[in-house]
Amino acid sequence: MSVEQIPDRAVLAVLGWTLLLTAAIFAVAGVALWYGIDAFVAWAQLSWLDGGEAVIAAILMVILGWLLFRATAIAIMGVFADGVVEAVERKHYPQALATCTRPSWAVSLRLALGSVLRALFFNLLALPIYLVLLVTGIGTIVAVIAVNAPLLGRDLGEMVAIRHMDRTAMRAWRATTRGQRLLLGLVGTCLFMVPVLNLFAPIIGAAMATHMFHRGRAKTATGAEPVSLEKESDT
Repeated sequence: MSVEQIPDRAVLAVLGWTLLLTAAIFAVAGVALWYGIDAFVAWAQLSWLDGGEAVIAAILMVILGWLLFRATAIAIMGVFADGVVEAVERKHYPQALATCTRPSWAVSLRLALGSVLRALFFNLLALPIYLVLLVTGIGTIVAVIAVNAPLLGRDLGEMVAIRHMDRTAMRAWRATTRGQRLLLGLVGTCLFMVPVLNLFAPIIGAAMATHMFHRGRAKTATGAEPVSLEKESDT
C-alpha cells in the first residue's frame, strides 16, 4: 500500500523537490570540495598531484554520497513530508486527517536539522569501522545498516507522529516504540541501498511510517496486544 501512493500528485511533488534539492546540495558540495582540494594542493606545493584534484574530489563525493544521501534526502523530505503523509491519511485514515495538526515550517525545519545532525554524528563516529570492514566485502554494508536503521526509523516515525502528538506525547512515543521504529528503519535503510529504488525510498518510507503509526494506534484503541507504535520499549 505504500508503493501505490507514488502516482499521487502531492507525493510526486515531494519526490521531485527532494531529488532536485538533494542533487543541488551534492553538486555545490562537489564544486566546493574540488576548489578546496585545488587550494590545498597549491598551498602544500604538491606538484605531483597537479591535475588529479578532480579525480580525488570525485572519489570523495562518491564516498560521501553513499554515506550521506540518506541523511540529506530524509532531511529535505522532512520539510515537505506533510504532502506524503497527508496523501496517505486522506486515502486510508480520513478521521485521523480531520483531527491532525499540521506542523509549522519551524517545526519541520527543527526535525530536519535534528535528523541531519544525528546522521552526521553517528556516521562520522562509525566511519573508522566502515573503513576497516571494507576488506570483508559486506561488513561495511551491514555496519551502515546497523547504524542508520534506528536513526531512520525515528526520523520517519516523527514525520507522522508530530501531526498527532504534542511535545510531551512525542517524548513518551519515543520511549515506547523501539521495535516498530527499528523495523521501519531497517526496511527503509535497505531500500536506500538499492540503486534506482533508493530514489523512491524517502517517500516509500514516509508512507510506510504513516501506515505503521495509524495501525498501531488503532490496535491500541481496540485493546489489542502490544504490537503498536505505543506499546514497545525504546532504546
